[in-house]
Amino acid sequence: MKKLISFFVVSLMFSCSAFAQNAVSPAPLGFDVVQTNIPHGKIDTISYKSKTVGTVRKALIYTPPGYSKDKKYPVLYLLHGIGGDEKEWFREGQPQVILDNLYAAKKVEPMIVVLPNGRAMKDDRAIGNIYDGVKVQAFATFEQDLLKDLIPYVEKNYPVVKDSQHRAIAGLSMGGGQSLNFGLGNMDKFAWVGGFSSAPNTKMPKDILPNPELAKQKLQLLWISCGDKDGLITNSKRTHDYLVANNVPHIYYVDHGYHDFKVWKNSLYMFSQLLFKPVDKSTFDKISNVGRPAESNIRSAQYPQILPDGRAIVRIKAPEAQKVQLDLGKKYDMVKGADGVWEATTDSLSEGFHYYTINVDGVGVCDPSSETFYGMGREASGIEVPFRGDSYYETRNIPHGDIRIKRYYSEVTNSWRNFYMYTPPGYDQNTSEKYPVLYIMHGGGEDQRGWATQGKTDLILDNLIAEKNAVPMIVVMPDGNLPAGNFGEEGLKLFEKEMKQSVIPFVEKNYRVKTDAQSRALAGLSMGGLQTLYMGLFNTDMFAYLGVFSSGWIQSMFNDVANRQYEYLQNNVDKVNANLKKLWLSQGGKEDIAWQNCQIMRGKLDAMKIKYVYSEYPGGHTWPVWRNNIYNFAQVLFK
Repeated sequence: MKKLISFFVVSLMFSCSAFAQNAVSPAPLGFDVVQTNIPHGKIDTISYKSKTVGTVRKALIYTPPGYSKDKKYPVLYLLHGIGGDEKEWFREGQPQVILDNLYAAKKVEPMIVVLPNGRAMKDDRAIGNIYDGVKVQAFATFEQDLLKDLIPYVEKNYPVVKDSQHRAIAGLSMGGGQSLNFGLGNMDKFAWVGGFSSAPNTKMPKDILPNPELAKQKLQLLWISCGDKDGLITNSKRTHDYLVANNVPHIYYVDHGYHDFKVWKNSLYMFSQLLFKPVDKSTFDKISNVGRPAESNIRSAQYPQILPDGRAIVRIKAPEAQKVQLDLGKKYDMVKGADGVWEATTDSLSEGFHYYTINVDGVGVCDPSSETFYGMGREASGIEVPFRGDSYYETRNIPHGDIRIKRYYSEVTNSWRNFYMYTPPGYDQNTSEKYPVLYIMHGGGEDQRGWATQGKTDLILDNLIAEKNAVPMIVVMPDGNLPAGNFGEEGLKLFEKEMKQSVIPFVEKNYRVKTDAQSRALAGLSMGGLQTLYMGLFNTDMFAYLGVFSSGWIQSMFNDVANRQYEYLQNNVDKVNANLKKLWLSQGGKEDIAWQNCQIMRGKLDAMKIKYVYSEYPGGHTWPVWRNNIYNFAQVLFK
């Protein structure tokens, strides 16, 4: 009879849920933007007497839209990080906005959310040395404050259901560790537990969960999430691995991002939709492995999606098509759904940027859901695969420079042309300052847009300058495609002429730049590397810095040009070594198509005792390599 009553109560609890639990997706654009035309919840400050701390403490409390004292609500206790307090989520995470929008979309159960101060000590302000041992210990002390003081206060003063099935705990960073420690250590109090980017205060898995079987019986939901580029991801991973080894159902969601609120807000968005609803644990793996829209998608496009293992899902609607293929170098046959949408899932893709097209009945087209890029001699779609090492071109809250597009008339080609230009932060304000210039060239099949778009030059330089790891500089990105063709000596001569007679004079006449060789650098990738070799080594009186990325004289196409240059260098070793402050050669490892050509060239330079610096960054002949090249090369310029 007791089992029957228990079953009836649990069934009644979930039958009262307004919405069933479904597989959830990452947050769409605008999920955290205030909507004025929907009902809103309310944020208040509460004060409660803490016997644990011996003082009156404060917390924030969110009551949902339509809140009524005549109803009973479940409660989520949402914890902050080591540098925050009860207002951190409110200030930076805006849970009230996220939840209001979810309520309006009928995606969450009405719930009360309590935002406490997890630093349980009399002076609980986040000031001074927040890592002081006494303050860190206060986060552990909060367990007793929460269980013995705060929860009883909330359950006495608000209409809440007072059992574990209606009580959840989650938090970010230090609060994520607290949530896992307190939630898994008190499964009679919490049936819903979430750790977002949990910090090192998280106990070891076998200590936090010595009885995995109990977790299987008691927990409705265990959620663990972290950014893929978060340095603390090992804490989440070790807990996940332990749970997998012991067959404890849970969601392990690895987001794309760092240790910041972009990740934590998305975690709250997804986690909150699963709370206080009937649980379908068969969806856990699907949620753990849900794809994320690629950064290179057009606004609001959900596909292509990047899966946690690096595979990509691409979709296109073409109901009348007979055969559709995804061309990513390797071709994938796409499968047509009933709605006329074709889909393909790729193999695991290497990190960074990939060009692709979609062949519809034999015609190659760009994906309408992706941004387009000029590459391979044509417009193509692009897909960006994230990786932990790409933080140097993330968008940060720092001063930013500008990308400018400037038209000029070329007397060399008798035509109007343009170049892209990066000007550093403060260029328009510091009107008396003159800057050094890096002229940087794109590769074959690309144009002046390459370094600005695929290369993310502005973000790389912005971040380096903000960190004081690079001198503020102007970067000019010319179009290296000229009428004489790009892969022959005539084309190289015309490039040199265009730079000497058109681009450099125009820049030095119209912009505040320094005009001595010590303030000029020339660099390029692949074809642009050949242009750099040709112009740069023959003109070391113009450029004190040369950067040759994924390049080298091509055997045997450029043997005659290379031999003439080697002869010149042999006769001018002292001059070249004296003029060049840095000759930088780099490759994308042995898989780089230019690697062998470069090694032959290095042998020649070594024999002549021409000084240079050589580096390799694995990745082949790709943009992740060249982004890393400019990141490192820029740090040695003009110093």
